Amino acid sequence: MITLEPRAEPSRWLAVASPLLALLATVTLGLLMFVLLGKDALSCLQMFFVEPIKDGRALAELSIKVTPLLLIGLGLSLCFRSNVWNIGAEGQFILGSIFATGVALRATPDSGIGLLIALLIAGAIGGALWAGLAAALRDRFNASEILVSLMLVYVAEQLLGYLVNGPWKDPNGYNFPQTISFLESARIPRLVEGSRANIGLPLALVSAPACWLFIHKSYAGYRLDVAGLSPPAARYAGFSERSALWLPLLVSGALAGLAGALEVAGPDGQLTTHVPLGYGFAAIIVAFVGRLEPIGVVLSSVLMSMFYIGGELSQSRLGLPKSISGVFQGLLLFSLLTCDTLVKNKLRIALSPSSKAAAK
Repeated sequence: MITLEPRAEPSRWLAVASPLLALLATVTLGLLMFVLLGKDALSCLQMFFVEPIKDGRALAELSIKVTPLLLIGLGLSLCFRSNVWNIGAEGQFILGSIFATGVALRATPDSGIGLLIALLIAGAIGGALWAGLAAALRDRFNASEILVSLMLVYVAEQLLGYLVNGPWKDPNGYNFPQTISFLESARIPRLVEGSRANIGLPLALVSAPACWLFIHKSYAGYRLDVAGLSPPAARYAGFSERSALWLPLLVSGALAGLAGALEVAGPDGQLTTHVPLGYGFAAIIVAFVGRLEPIGVVLSSVLMSMFYIGGELSQSRLGLPKSISGVFQGLLLFSLLTCDTLVKNKLRIALSPSSKAAAK
């Protein structure tokens, strides 16, 4: 029988190195998978770890993937640290894109910076309202925020489908489910002319130190940490359980909604049924690989973005299935969980009585 025995003092060095060990295990398993698929393993790995960063154009594409993953990952880290399990960031991302589109469709050629600010604020409000539904049902009826937030993703997808196939459908769009292309005045400015990188990346990067300051240097962040580590201790200290629920969910939803607004007003330039790309679910892995720390989330969002781009390139150039990105994400998550388990526990192999008798 194989059992797990908790270690008296888990190694701090191994705890810090656990994500790196998980990445190494992911690469090793990936190599084996490519060999079993009959592909050139080194060429496949190049698609994931070299092509996404090989030149300026590749880095610009990488930044487009990093922006939503980083924003959503930061918000989810705050939730998970508070022991609030927001699994529906994908739905909040969709609602943010819908609210932002509502503002963008009212743009005129003369609209200025005020409309862009309103567009981003609308996206954040949309995401916060969608997360607020989960918070309200948990607060009022003690409904599980895990199930509620997850089920709201499918409601958001249906709402998106209704809008782009109904009142917001482009009459000149050849019957495709999409809105009209946004005017230039409703598009997020690009960082460099001729590049697809836009100001969403600086906004996301600024959010990381802001999140770090909130978590580690504010009284509100301290209360949320206590609520996550020990709810009884938080109640004994007089900390509000309602604020420990509402605050992280609203902030997380707002960041996911902001990511949705940046997506439709940036690289997409219109609202379509293809807006949900799984960023909300992938950001769960981003948050845990980043150890729920803002700096770690920045690094893990870059890694996850490389997986996205590598999956797209390997599909078009090497004929690998579309699901390869998801496979790599799953391998990384399970490798991390395995490494964390072994850091905190020791494996014990106990022989059964029959095995002992056979050994004698």
